[in-house]
Amino acid sequence: MSDSEAAGLRERLVEVGVDLVASEGAQALTLREIARRAGVSHGAPRRYFPTHLDLLSAIARRGFTDLGERAAAVIADSTASPRAQVTALSRTYLEFALDNPGMYELMFRHDLLESGHLGLRDTSLPLFGVLVELVGRARPELDARRVAGALWANLHGLAQLWRWGSLQLATGDDDFVPLLRSALDAHLGPEAAL
Repeated sequence: MSDSEAAGLRERLVEVGVDLVASEGAQALTLREIARRAGVSHGAPRRYFPTHLDLLSAIARRGFTDLGERAAAVIADSTASPRAQVTALSRTYLEFALDNPGMYELMFRHDLLESGHLGLRDTSLPLFGVLVELVGRARPELDARRVAGALWANLHGLAQLWRWGSLQLATGDDDFVPLLRSALDAHLGPEAAL
């Protein structure tokens, strides 16, 4: 098999994994099922991904790339206030989590991030760094890293509880935006009236 054919098969395995996680969730990502859907023998993925974690990491990297591109697009307006950019970034994060629950679950699996497979830390930490930088600009007197960490944890909880229907039941809200505003006010202080 030529190098380009090998790269093509490697790419196809990742693409199949991305499609599979989107349609059936992270629990469906077995080597055997990915190989079957890619039309290769069940041992073929091992030639390109020595471990199951290597393949899962490559699939999760796609999610981080997608989320990173979305984030960059919404904060590209350099005329927007740092608070407006944090709001846009937070909303994008929640929309991504709700629209891509399988990928979102895979992306934040502790075992993948801790393993260092395929540089997932190098993919996920820069996005957190963007949030830290924006929080620091919005509230320079605060410890931006801690506030960003608390906000991220809040957003993660909002995404999970919203997806499960718990927040809709508890609050009566049919849109997560009021909860997002409350979370931002809790972490950044109330938004100044214009």
